[in-house]
Amino acid sequence: MNNLFTELENQNKQIPLAEILRPKTIEDFLGQSNVISEKSPILNLLKTNRLFSMIFWGTPGCGKTTLARLIATKTNANFIEISAVTSGVKDIKDAVERAKESLRAGQKTILFIDEIHRYSKTQQDALLPHLENGTLFLIGSTTENPSFQVVPALLSRVQVVRLNSIDDESMASIIKRGFQYLATHYSQMDCEAGVLDFIINLARGDARYALNIVENAYFASDLKDGKRILTVKIIEEICQQHNTRYSEQEHYDCASAFQKSLRGSDPDAAIYYLAKMLKAGEDPRFIARRLIVCAAEDVGMADPMAVQIAVNAYKAVELIGLPEGRIPLAQAVIYVARAKKSNEAACAIDEALSDIDSGKDFPPPMHLRDSHYKDAQKYGFGVGYVYTHNAPDVEQQFMPDELVGRKYTRG
Repeated sequence: MNNLFTELENQNKQIPLAEILRPKTIEDFLGQSNVISEKSPILNLLKTNRLFSMIFWGTPGCGKTTLARLIATKTNANFIEISAVTSGVKDIKDAVERAKESLRAGQKTILFIDEIHRYSKTQQDALLPHLENGTLFLIGSTTENPSFQVVPALLSRVQVVRLNSIDDESMASIIKRGFQYLATHYSQMDCEAGVLDFIINLARGDARYALNIVENAYFASDLKDGKRILTVKIIEEICQQHNTRYSEQEHYDCASAFQKSLRGSDPDAAIYYLAKMLKAGEDPRFIARRLIVCAAEDVGMADPMAVQIAVNAYKAVELIGLPEGRIPLAQAVIYVARAKKSNEAACAIDEALSDIDSGKDFPPPMHLRDSHYKDAQKYGFGVGYVYTHNAPDVEQQFMPDELVGRKYTRG
């Protein structure tokens, strides 16, 4: 009975176009010329049938899984594929036993772990002895920066390989392959001008997403005189809204770019990163805090009003929330970006803190010390202090004796 259910399940499967067109050879693999090229180190290693453990880091749909499978094919290695979302230590142990069996038969094993960043420290540690003794080779894939998500002990045993988003030229070739497959296996099609560029723009380097658009738009399009008519309008209706890609790495990257654009007095770039963060669901209070920091650190004494405006934007966001809160945020962003810049305050406090850290931690002069208690004058505290409002022209020493003449400010 179970076999019958499995057979029926397989018959009812609809294999996605992206899976059907997954490259079968290294030569068909597009978009990663920085990693796979005629003289690339990885390809040279593969030609000598050498394997090493690695982690592929890249955006969704850039070819991480495909490249891992191609490497296994190229080296004739046993390929075990698991997902960190649905697997655990038991699955790793099972893979190790299968790898040992393959070794006895003279075959190497590649354990591919998709989304390896989702593994806990314990699960990642379970891999270490088997990589160390050569039982298997690991290829992990992640959309997150491994420096943040992978434990140092595992990072020291692998090479991190950065994969780029698929470039537009390669993406165009991949999309055309999709068109050709559908036209060959189903009906011919006519594409409206601009369809190719529109899909490329929507996909933003994600080949899987691009082929999903191609497939869905093709079968959703009108059939006229035996041909499918593929238009931009159909694609717009199917996609409706394109989700903003925003990983943990991009959270830090966008926040960094946002603050640097404010510092660099580019209000247009700052507004763009504000929009990107808001669209991705970033906490607007986090954005406002970054804005306050920039207003204090980078605008500073050149326009003290900037801090007040940034703080008010934070309060406004808390009061009215989104989407209306986007407007006071945008106002404050434009103001801070256009304001004159001075980092005098930030430099002054940092230099003073550095002096104290380096051992220049000195008490105030005797005449400045607190004298509001019995017997203070007996110790000399406060003796000789002149109340400035009564004698504004009298010069006094305010710095500790050891730092007389030290300047932190530029005034």
